[in-house]
Amino acid sequence: MDFTFTEEQQAAVEAARAIFSGVEPDGVPSPALTPGAVAEDIDRPLWAQLAAGDLLGLTLAPEHGGAGLDPVALCLVLRESAKVLARVPLLETCAVAMSLQRDGDPDLAAELLPRVGRGELVLTVGANGRTGHDPAELAVTALRDSNGKNDRSSSSDSSDSSVWVLDGVQSGVPWAHSADWIAVPAHTADGRAVLALVHRTAEGVTLAEQVSTSGELLAEVRLDGARIEDRALIDTPGAWEWLRAVLTTGTCALALGLGETALSMTSEYTGKREQFGFPVATFQSVAVQAADRYIDLRAMEVTLWQAAWRISTGTAGALPVAGDIAVAKIWASDGVRRIVQTAQHLHGGFGADTDYPLHRFHAWAKQIELSLGPAAAHEEALGDLLAAHPLG
Repeated sequence: MDFTFTEEQQAAVEAARAIFSGVEPDGVPSPALTPGAVAEDIDRPLWAQLAAGDLLGLTLAPEHGGAGLDPVALCLVLRESAKVLARVPLLETCAVAMSLQRDGDPDLAAELLPRVGRGELVLTVGANGRTGHDPAELAVTALRDSNGKNDRSSSSDSSDSSVWVLDGVQSGVPWAHSADWIAVPAHTADGRAVLALVHRTAEGVTLAEQVSTSGELLAEVRLDGARIEDRALIDTPGAWEWLRAVLTTGTCALALGLGETALSMTSEYTGKREQFGFPVATFQSVAVQAADRYIDLRAMEVTLWQAAWRISTGTAGALPVAGDIAVAKIWASDGVRRIVQTAQHLHGGFGADTDYPLHRFHAWAKQIELSLGPAAAHEEALGDLLAAHPLG
């Protein structure tokens, strides 16, 4: 087997490294010292650089001005972004854009996607539902309004309607205050999962401020009779599940990049910090802990690329692709938590110094660990898959 990346994928990594090399993790106030959000907007200068470097259109088709690469390439770039805690909705925008390109209305895709690639539009997605513990699509209803009126009591699902009415709540929506369009999973009267594209300023859409563990501004998105055109609703079977798979795998890439930087910072510090006349990195207990975390990183890496490869190629396996994604997220959630905990421990009191960036990596790691479900949730999902698809 050949596990090397293509020349195009490697070129994307090089372009990303060049752009992210100028990003400082300490570019906004510390979340440990800020009572609210650390900033009101995304890093717009960085967003413009990503657009200029053609990285926002990385996975878009050439007819939309993109490079036509796959989710593996996106994960490679996300890995680089997490190494510097880049404050941009790269995952959300690219994932929603791919979903629109794959399953959405062709005319709407042709209208929006070129602007996404140029950095003119920001996209995000509500994937947490009302509480973060139940399927996100159950938190919002999508009903056809066959009379063209806001009649939420109607359960009509007639095919000649051109308007959908949305009601419900999506909590913890990342970057929603900065986004132009929000992808909202919902369910229809007959229980089908669909994906609605809603403009942030549309009538019936309100945003309440929420703050993440990492200090970033999130939103509780409330939909009260919000109406969208028929073309803005993606009802292709499996569309929401595919988007969630890309989001979850991308989150694993973020965990890997963050973990690599945290371990590198720990290696550099313990190599310089001396006790009893020797660098603490030479102490057996320190070396063993660092080695364990290196093993975590390698497991996070191999399970990530397995999941990304399955999504990109559609290759069949012993389990559905959801199984590989669950394994990757289990390792990502548990691994990134262990890595930052060990990093804090081996840094001693210096790791808690708010003038040193390690505490930011710890906060971001906790946010990533729980995003799209903690390890326990994916262990349960994996158990269900194994029960339904016995191996051997």
